[in-house]
Amino acid sequence: MWSADEVAGLCYTHYSTKLPKQGKPDPNRQWTLLAAVVKVESATEREACLNVGNLQVTKEVVAMGTGTKCIGHARMRKTGDILNDSHAEVVAKRSFQRYLLHQLWLAASHQQGSIFSPGTESGKWKLKPHITFIFFCSHTPCGDASIIPMTKPEDQPCELVSRKDPTRHSAECSGNHDPVGPENKRKMEETARDHVIKRIKTVIGDSTCEVTERIAAQYVPGNQQNIQDTDPSCSEFITDGQREILMCAKETGLIGTKVMDVYRTGAKCVLGERDDARRPGVEYHHVGLLRVKPGRGDRTCSMSCSDKLARWNVLGCQGALLMHLLQHPVYLSAIVVGKCPYSQEVMRRAVIERCQHISFLPDGFHVQEVKMLQSNLQFKHSRHAIQTAHANGKAKLVPCGAAISWSAVPEQPLDVTSNGFKQGTTKKGIGSCQTRSRICKVELFHVFQRLMASISQENLPESLREKKLETYWEYKEAAANYQEAWNVLRSQALGAWVKNSKDYLQFT
Repeated sequence: MWSADEVAGLCYTHYSTKLPKQGKPDPNRQWTLLAAVVKVESATEREACLNVGNLQVTKEVVAMGTGTKCIGHARMRKTGDILNDSHAEVVAKRSFQRYLLHQLWLAASHQQGSIFSPGTESGKWKLKPHITFIFFCSHTPCGDASIIPMTKPEDQPCELVSRKDPTRHSAECSGNHDPVGPENKRKMEETARDHVIKRIKTVIGDSTCEVTERIAAQYVPGNQQNIQDTDPSCSEFITDGQREILMCAKETGLIGTKVMDVYRTGAKCVLGERDDARRPGVEYHHVGLLRVKPGRGDRTCSMSCSDKLARWNVLGCQGALLMHLLQHPVYLSAIVVGKCPYSQEVMRRAVIERCQHISFLPDGFHVQEVKMLQSNLQFKHSRHAIQTAHANGKAKLVPCGAAISWSAVPEQPLDVTSNGFKQGTTKKGIGSCQTRSRICKVELFHVFQRLMASISQENLPESLREKKLETYWEYKEAAANYQEAWNVLRSQALGAWVKNSKDYLQFT
């Protein structure tokens, strides 16, 4: 019906032809991330009967986002008019919600072409059965999905660095990581005879730092035994942290080569979770933990994209407001990742398996068995593509500060932002309607309110009929089935999730 390369190619073409130059990176010194939602529409049952053997499947990008930044806690606003999180995945998801709001307006106003049909509950709608949605991202999501086993030096984003002082942690690192302490130094010195120590350059978040790494204990000089000959689950030579990574490598099929390290994520463990060990090599990270995106000095409250995808995989992508009008959540059928370091097992762990055990979800909610695929096509403005194109250049490569939102809606589909507001916003202009992104909380809330106002009282869903709701928070809380599902998910799987104070949701 479709392939990963078809989906990636469609998204890359849309990026090149539909998005403006404004907001895109300067290819001589900048890179960015790309995410999108693709609608897949197969033939209806009637069409299938009439056209046996000639079934058409249409694929269309309905939402897209670019971006690499998020704001710190100190810059958050209680008016809902700033984008807290401008990572591409989140921009694409909020752009998708804008698309869903327009589709619900088409359905409620009895116009042609909506993806929704009337549900069995009064005032509610359901997605037509022949329509599904694929989520595309040009790189593995930040957080847990990015902690991937590394089997050879060439897998590193940069070349190996000469071995000078294997216990020194470079002061050049700006990724908010602590230097190697005396305890780790002693441990490394004591285990030097069992490990091949190498210094490699590791990219963390949007900063580069040199860290000491060691090859996992499955490789000992003079002993060519490799992972294929060893059962990671019972080896006496490895610690629990190494065992988690090596078990993943065994499942992934990375057998016959040694697991040297893991790819790093810049996302930090949330308060309430255990912190990363930050030991050399495969023990640097703990896996399966909730994380927040890194900030520059000011800690952010934005959960990692891996964590957000795990949440959307249970609660749907529509959010609390739209659940008032929907009989069932809108789930993703597949996630496609562009060419980059990737592990199928790690993606499953991050998005599905962390929540797979939960029970007693309300009707309509479940842990979606989302399909995971990787494309062989690389995004032209990815970090790796820009680095490769300028391998001999002296200019420092930096992430693009702008984010682009695009939705398949008839009016003003594009939105370019920087630092959470429309690009070009001055300090004096902050707070005015003209500086707001069309996908910030308050703007999406106002679109939702206009949709409610267009529907007669008798046609509203029961959760909104004759209710005196005013604030964004009140409307979200009134979506009882969504809030029940979220409470179950938090209590059984995502307990340490960083929840913003009610004060930030009291706008109208």
